[in-house]
Amino acid sequence: MGQVAFAGVSKWFGVRVDGRMQGVQALKDISFTVENGQIVALIGPSGCGKTTALRIAMGLESASAGRVLVNGREVRGCGHDRGIVFQHAELLPWLTAEQNVMFGLEMKGMRGDTLRDTARRYLDLVGLADSAGRRPHQLSGGMKQRVGIARALAIDPEVLLMDEPFGALDSQTRETLHGELLDIHAGTGKTILLVTHDLDEAVLLADKIIVLRAGALQQTINVNLDRTGLDLAEMRTQPEFAQVRLRVWHALHGTPTGH
Repeated sequence: MGQVAFAGVSKWFGVRVDGRMQGVQALKDISFTVENGQIVALIGPSGCGKTTALRIAMGLESASAGRVLVNGREVRGCGHDRGIVFQHAELLPWLTAEQNVMFGLEMKGMRGDTLRDTARRYLDLVGLADSAGRRPHQLSGGMKQRVGIARALAIDPEVLLMDEPFGALDSQTRETLHGELLDIHAGTGKTILLVTHDLDEAVLLADKIIVLRAGALQQTINVNLDRTGLDLAEMRTQPEFAQVRLRVWHALHGTPTGH
């Protein structure tokens, strides 16, 4: 499948202040690894660099220093070995749900019956088989995100990158999609790097949590939550959930655990 390795990645941006250009460092020498088949969450306050890290992993931006490797190959632009899901699905409004999924497959060179069959299979995977013919304005926010996930998965990437994909949804829809993402992960074994600002989401979904503050890696926290046959409410009752959540909270606020 896919391993993602950040090796000493830094990123500077130039911004104009009072008519003069100034440098802003978004990422400061971050290094971590997402192992094959893991779900890893990047969490931190707004402006801490987590989305920038994800965009560098996708190849939408380049690092100022260091590099990102996918299965040992340095990322140099976008590629079909990575798929991305944004906070807003960014569907093409004139295409149906099925056609939106087919669009990415066509870019990969797929044609004919295989194209349509593959699109339908992934829409079925996210529970939208009956909505294949609907256009985006006929879909709820949660349904649009499902189409976005189906589109990203359909190209069969080695790594799925997700940029706060549930952040704009109501809490009930978000919880439903959390469960569906865990089911999809169990069925596909995809490597997932997830950007989030939600503590519960990070602990419930991730095998490992990377805490960023001011562009620097603050702490790496392993999650040993038992998810076997349990729903999200049951996961929250485990002592490990509360313990890891507290550790993440302290890491985000820069306070020692227990204080």
